[in-house]
Amino acid sequence: MSAILPLRIALYEPDIPQNTGTILRLAACLGVEAHIIEPAGFPTSDRAFRRAGMDYLNQVRIIRHTGWAAFEAWRGGAAARLLVFTTHAPRSYLAHAFERGDVLLFGRESSGVPEKVHAAADARLRIPMREGLRSLNVAVAAAMAVGEALRQTDARPLGDS
Repeated sequence: MSAILPLRIALYEPDIPQNTGTILRLAACLGVEAHIIEPAGFPTSDRAFRRAGMDYLNQVRIIRHTGWAAFEAWRGGAAARLLVFTTHAPRSYLAHAFERGDVLLFGRESSGVPEKVHAAADARLRIPMREGLRSLNVAVAAAMAVGEALRQTDARPLGDS
């Protein structure tokens, strides 16, 4: 497996396995570390991902956290900024200055993240959308956010010039 770039995607208690699989594939292709904060709404073992056809599993570093407290303990040790993506944020992700080591966190497809997660965030960011529309698919939002963060930090997958 090639070196992981110091940018991370975190999924807070994901509840749609297909979206998680798409985000893990994104992480594999772009060299981004993936964190899953449990409990998820589906099995998240390597075996379950392989059964779901996640053939990129060997190309992504997946770190599982048994819950929010375990993730926060890890994050404290890593000294990583937490950037929560939410439709309720006042600031566009395009106006944010990303840094290497940031954790881009995306909530449950069905309910986002609870207040304790919002309170822990170093920044709350939104993807601007047309008025009256509820939200983007979480995998699409993750791809947009990771693309912008990689662009700003000039981080590229190995072999890309």
